[in-house]
Amino acid sequence: MAVARSPQEQKKKVASRGASNNGGARSSARRGSEQNGSSTTAGGGKAGSNVTTDHDQIRQWAEERGAHPACVRGTGGKGDTGLLRLDFPGYSGGDSLEEISWEDFFSKFDEQGLALLYQDQTARGQKSNFNKLIARETAEQGARGGRGSARRGAGRR
Repeated sequence: MAVARSPQEQKKKVASRGASNNGGARSSARRGSEQNGSSTTAGGGKAGSNVTTDHDQIRQWAEERGAHPACVRGTGGKGDTGLLRLDFPGYSGGDSLEEISWEDFFSKFDEQGLALLYQDQTARGQKSNFNKLIARETAEQGARGGRGSARRGAGRR
């Protein structure tokens, strides 16, 4: 059943979709899926989001945008890489990120059970840098149509 919206609510919704670089990737990520290192597109159209665990695909996507693997300084311990990021030169985070090898990046990526949620193009057709490292479990829940963890809804009736 569709919900009737006032013209003001409809304008806000349309404006919020175009206001960020993710082009609705957050909401469409719920519909994404991730299985066996493959990639899935969600949200339909070029501005939809994708989820992958495929190392070659992640590296290609990042390198096409000039990004390199990095970790957040001060987040790892002895022998631990710490929090992973993809660093896009010229954007914020340069002082807090330390470049690491793709080998170290993917070692930690797999160890932590991560997947990459990313977007190829914005809603306006421009190359998008939108990306987020998410738990593979979250990606799998999205593939099943889940809207979050079971714990979040526990106790609510």
